[in-house]
Amino acid sequence: MMSFDNSNGVGPLAVTMGDPAGIGGDILLAAWAQREEASLPPFFAIDDPDRLSKLTKQLGLNVPIQTITSPGETSSVFSSALPVLPEALTVPASPGRLDGKNAPSVIASLKRALECTLANEAAGIVTNPIHKQTLYSEGFEHPGHTEFLAEATNSTPVMMLSCPGLRVVPATIHIPLSHVPGQLTSDLIVSRGRVLAGALECDFGLAHPRIAVAALNPHAGENGALGSEEEEIIAPAVRTLCDAGINATGPFPADTLFHAEARRGYDAVLAMYHDQALIPLKTIDFDNGVNTTLGLSIVRTSPDHGTACDIAGTGKANPGSFIAALRQASAIASHRAIAP
Repeated sequence: MMSFDNSNGVGPLAVTMGDPAGIGGDILLAAWAQREEASLPPFFAIDDPDRLSKLTKQLGLNVPIQTITSPGETSSVFSSALPVLPEALTVPASPGRLDGKNAPSVIASLKRALECTLANEAAGIVTNPIHKQTLYSEGFEHPGHTEFLAEATNSTPVMMLSCPGLRVVPATIHIPLSHVPGQLTSDLIVSRGRVLAGALECDFGLAHPRIAVAALNPHAGENGALGSEEEEIIAPAVRTLCDAGINATGPFPADTLFHAEARRGYDAVLAMYHDQALIPLKTIDFDNGVNTTLGLSIVRTSPDHGTACDIAGTGKANPGSFIAALRQASAIASHRAIAP
């Protein structure tokens, strides 16, 4: 198969199918239609061409679909048609109607995207949203995209959410809020901080990244009056990061960490739990957030939203987050290509 020259970091990105009942196809087609005005990097979809052709008509978009046999054909096709590496569905897909019979195709699309990236035929992967429960019912053994890619690349993943002006990494992620204090350790914070610092340098081109570490409790614990985690867990972790040469500061009260003036003082925030990180980001820019998996040996980004089956096929889906994910994946690939 043909390979593109990835030396300048600009090459085709592999876009996965996602759940065919969701808005993945909608935002994929809308993004290609905006490719010139949005100055998008070339990308190809690993999807069912017939599904996309029917969806194009349903959405009233002028998006020619061109089947390709290898990612290397993307550059010659992308300007005039959406390049699609075929991955047939088991049964016809209907927007908004989940069907577990198509789970094998969704999984196969993800696996092919990984294969293309590992073979240097794609600069990175942009994953469309999946319906996890549908995949679980068909034997998918990973909690999600991130865990699958981490196992396949023998990597330790760290989730970062970003929008223009803010990058956030939650130390703990999808656990009940009541479990956070018990799961929070200095080692966990240090591990997240090390990966974040390395990614900010290598993937985002920041020579001396500044990391602000959030407190867990109100007012950063009020010297122990409102909680001891700051003194016993978070502050020692910040000192360990600093001893390792990382510019980390904190812990800072979360209620004053995300306003415009505060954001000028750091390059990323290491938050203590999911909503502490995601609420400010989605408040600042709900439609353009990007989920980036740090710590992988490959580039992977995703729009920061779910399948939104209720609006699939209606033309109401906003492609902004998907477009931002494409741009971010291309930028990261470019930075990695020139990193020493």
